[in-house]
Amino acid sequence: MTHTPFSPFKDDLDRDTALSVLREATQGADDGELFFERRRSEALMFDDGRLKTASYDASEGFGLRAVRGEVAGYAHSTEISEQALRRAAETARLAVGDGGGTWADAPEGTNKKLYTDADPIEGAAFPVKVETLREIDDFARSLDPRVVQVSASIAASLQEVEILRPEGTSVRDIRPMTRVNVSIIVEQDGRRESGTAGGGGRIGLDGMLAPADWQAKTREALRIAVVNLAAVPAPAGVMDVVLGPGWPGILLHEAIGHGLEGDFNRKGSSAFAGLMGQQIAAKGVTVLDDGTIPDRRGSISVDDEGTPSAKNVLIEDGKLVGYMQDRQNARLMGVRSTGNGRRQSYAHIPMPRMTNTYMLGGDTAPGDIVADLKDGIYAVGFGGGQVDITNGKFVFSCTEAYRVENGVVGAPVKGATLIGDGATALKQIRAIGNDPALDPGMGNCGKQGQWVPVGVGQPTLMIGGLTVGGSAA
Repeated sequence: MTHTPFSPFKDDLDRDTALSVLREATQGADDGELFFERRRSEALMFDDGRLKTASYDASEGFGLRAVRGEVAGYAHSTEISEQALRRAAETARLAVGDGGGTWADAPEGTNKKLYTDADPIEGAAFPVKVETLREIDDFARSLDPRVVQVSASIAASLQEVEILRPEGTSVRDIRPMTRVNVSIIVEQDGRRESGTAGGGGRIGLDGMLAPADWQAKTREALRIAVVNLAAVPAPAGVMDVVLGPGWPGILLHEAIGHGLEGDFNRKGSSAFAGLMGQQIAAKGVTVLDDGTIPDRRGSISVDDEGTPSAKNVLIEDGKLVGYMQDRQNARLMGVRSTGNGRRQSYAHIPMPRMTNTYMLGGDTAPGDIVADLKDGIYAVGFGGGQVDITNGKFVFSCTEAYRVENGVVGAPVKGATLIGDGATALKQIRAIGNDPALDPGMGNCGKQGQWVPVGVGQPTLMIGGLTVGGSAA
């Protein structure tokens, strides 16, 4: 099956008409755009020895936005036609009123291309995907007789967008996404534990369906499950914590990433509002948000307002030097957009969002950091977490963690949660490893009901004085 490129301009709507309607909708506004989207996705889930679900979804539509000051009018439709567009323009114009705005400069253009535009859904035949899932199930059960349940999934999607601006310019981006996940439950002496591994990115399915790739994911899921079989109740109290590299950067993402998004700082609701140029973290801490890393899950060639993504430094050597901005908040704060205006779909208004957020490495060997931990927790895997943007307080649950005493890694612990606040945790970073790593490609970020794919990363870190919630005093 040949992939036909998406174009919103057909018999029901030509480009000149769409541009004319958009200009009418944004007359007297500061900014605005037409966001067209077509999205297709496929997901297969193999559970307990059989194909449990197989789904295919397709959608398309547009969103029209007119912005004036702090107000934005937004209307969207699943029908891409002149009639639907004119109805949307009437609604969006209500936010603009009769006053005259100061028109914002258009985004700069770019020719960069960070990922393939091939459709990953068509990268492998359906029977091949089903057979791969069956092979994952068989392989997992062959590795260890304690395996009692296996769940494996393959997901692929293609998002195609075109952004038309009142100046007459348009930007297109084709965004693939793939992911393979494996979850395993093991049982021993009546005790059951689980482990999960997976990942992907803006890449094709070819490499991910190769045995070397899915076998590695399966072995990792099994390793985590077996580790948890031996886990003892986690201690509780205030103690130093060492975080492993890569995926534990999700704590960084939640604890401080959201607090550095422009809208929260413009409104003064972030714990970091008004601190630009000040020391907010320990010396040596440098944090970036970078949407330009090729093939990564959180990367975007252009954001959902048409601004090229960028490699943005947020914290440099402990000092706050930047926020993540979309066009509206950047204009209101007197700065430029950083290429972080993102939306879940055409039915959602853009806002400042993270892409790939990570901390740069230091110069300390990871083994030396763990050896310096006298009494605490070594956490290398995380599950769910949440944060209060206004004060930066966070709670995270560990999926793989170990007790450490006098620098020696001991038994794995179960039920550990890490509790703290981002501003304090940043200043309590006592050691930064020389092993920076990005996560395997499995992050999703929620904000105000919208979900977008993201990436995280960090080196091994020691953070002093976190509260560990556990089940043993």
